[in-house]
Amino acid sequence: MFCMRSFVSLIKPPPQTPEEKRREMLERPVGPLILSLAAPSIFANVVTTIYNLADTFFVGQMGSTSASAAVGVAFVTSTVVQAMAFFFAQGTGIRMSRCLGAGNREEAAVYANTGIAATVVLGTLIALVGQLFLDQLCYVGGSTATILPYARTYISILLLGSPFIASGFLLNMQLRFQGESFYSMLCMVAGAVLNTILTPLLIFPLGMGIAGSAWATVISEAVSFALLLFEMNRIGITPLGLHYVRWPNLAMMRCISNGGVPSFVRQVMLGVATALLNNAAAPFGDAAIAGIAVVQRITSVANFFQIGIGQGFQPITGYNLGAKKYDRIRKAYLTAIQLSFVSVAAIGVISFVFAPQLIALFRDDPAVVDFGTLTLRLCSITMPFTGIAMATNFLLQTSGKMWRATILGACRLGLVLAPVVLVLPPLLGRLGVQIAQPVTDILTTLIALPMAHGMLRELDRANGT
Repeated sequence: MFCMRSFVSLIKPPPQTPEEKRREMLERPVGPLILSLAAPSIFANVVTTIYNLADTFFVGQMGSTSASAAVGVAFVTSTVVQAMAFFFAQGTGIRMSRCLGAGNREEAAVYANTGIAATVVLGTLIALVGQLFLDQLCYVGGSTATILPYARTYISILLLGSPFIASGFLLNMQLRFQGESFYSMLCMVAGAVLNTILTPLLIFPLGMGIAGSAWATVISEAVSFALLLFEMNRIGITPLGLHYVRWPNLAMMRCISNGGVPSFVRQVMLGVATALLNNAAAPFGDAAIAGIAVVQRITSVANFFQIGIGQGFQPITGYNLGAKKYDRIRKAYLTAIQLSFVSVAAIGVISFVFAPQLIALFRDDPAVVDFGTLTLRLCSITMPFTGIAMATNFLLQTSGKMWRATILGACRLGLVLAPVVLVLPPLLGRLGVQIAQPVTDILTTLIALPMAHGMLRELDRANGT
């Protein structure tokens, strides 16, 4: 109990007025500031990922490899919803942080409320259109004939929750861009815990099978959305109200697009990457697809460490761009890379050593364990280097370098992965599938280095050095 209170005291911010928050973001030393903002994001992302692994774990207990693979197939549909959400979340969030850094709360409120309205409307549209093209979504995700019945059930229910899922992502990101990552963490963790409780209850005692897992996700996301909306309104850094909602004009859409397009493309490419890997694995059977799905869930823990650090770094960049404090942005960027490399390297060691046990935990099928073990170990070796590209992407995106951020974000998940998947599996068979993501990670890091160098030189010039 004492340890938990100590941890909460480290990451929970004291009550602050909007002006006090602005001074903190512009004046507090960047190292402690990144840690204070990143710690809640990392904690929320990792806890949410661990709890979301409940889907994979409990579905795996149903005893069907095809059902386990269906969760991976559905991931492609999830990324479509998240892509739209992240477009508005990053686009409005980056603009909000710049406005707050410049002391303009009114404009920040307009972007916040317009983003919320847009995600609710478009999330509903995705839910309706997705039901019309359900089978196509399953096959694009890499479904086989044996996986299809499970995938159809899971995806059809998941689509019903897309307005809540999309809007929850947006509110979570907007809170973080205001520098309030602690409260976004509380809401995310609450939904994740609820998901973990509901998933086994709906699957087994109530006999709903894979549909129970999907309904647990939808209900949990709806609860998270309600909590996030309440917290956003309570904190009041950017006030909520329908009178702040605007029909986006050209200038507004340009601002949202500058920040949002890189995230949109990155999320779409995440779906493309999953589809590419699933389709490349399909000739080797459902066990290979299930193995890919389990490895993606496990490596997402490391990815969310990097994302959490980046999410701690982004609002610092936004506030200080608004205040034209470019030297603080450089310091924050280099600190983010160091934190990311060290933390992910530690996770990589654990996942490399205990790869068979981790895979078996989620699907105790010898064929799945065999395929997944080598895949996870290869990914564990290259994971630490991906933080360079991640931090550089966040820096470019928050600085309004839309095209560079978009290209870099798309490399790891599509622009580089696609040719790698097309070349390696035909040459190396199943090893080509297993090594595709690690090879892509190394190539993407090499692409990120000159982009990082160029962006740092721009900051130096803007700072007059």
